[in-house]
Amino acid sequence: MILWLNGGFGSGKTTLAEELHRRLPDALVYDPEDVGLLLWRWLPPGGDFQHLPSWRELVVATALSLRRHHAQTLVVPMSLVRDAYRDEILGGLADAGEDVLHVFLEADAEVLRERLDARARALHPDSPGWEPGAVAMGLPPVAESVAAARRQPPGTLLLRSDRLTPAELADAVLARAGTDRAAASGSAGSAGSAGSAGSRSQSPGAGASSRAPR
Repeated sequence: MILWLNGGFGSGKTTLAEELHRRLPDALVYDPEDVGLLLWRWLPPGGDFQHLPSWRELVVATALSLRRHHAQTLVVPMSLVRDAYRDEILGGLADAGEDVLHVFLEADAEVLRERLDARARALHPDSPGWEPGAVAMGLPPVAESVAAARRQPPGTLLLRSDRLTPAELADAVLARAGTDRAAASGSAGSAGSAGSAGSRSQSPGAGASSRAPR
């Protein structure tokens, strides 16, 4: 299975990936940002590498190779708030026969800005904040990341990272992953997803029409 952890910058994807890896030590954590950094060794760096078709193709190809040859479970912390890019990448994985659990971490804009500004000022104390420089580079602004939560495809597990601890988030992800695996194998009596005020599943009627992760 591929556990794709989506959400805006500062939503807690890396922290959740670390907690999941702690519980699933045999899983492999794959960060597609490394694919972008590799491309920048060959191409002029600049802007958001998600706009590069090569990045999107290589992200899918690398995930498939890692999952098939090196790990039964792949944990992928990567923001995909642009609908077309999300559908292209998750659809490519599903079309290749991979079982994908798509998780989207939600948080209020104020929380995201506070986290990101603290991160920016830890590196550069005189920084005016994260967003001005990020938007200048072509990265999605915080408001776009927040709005993306309402457009996630059916089957997406929506979790509030500003209301749940990393441990609680991991509980919800693993409960849903177990349920999906049981359903796929036709097992009866599978465990339901964790019930919490900070979690919900996108219903088929919610959000824009797009391919549902399988």
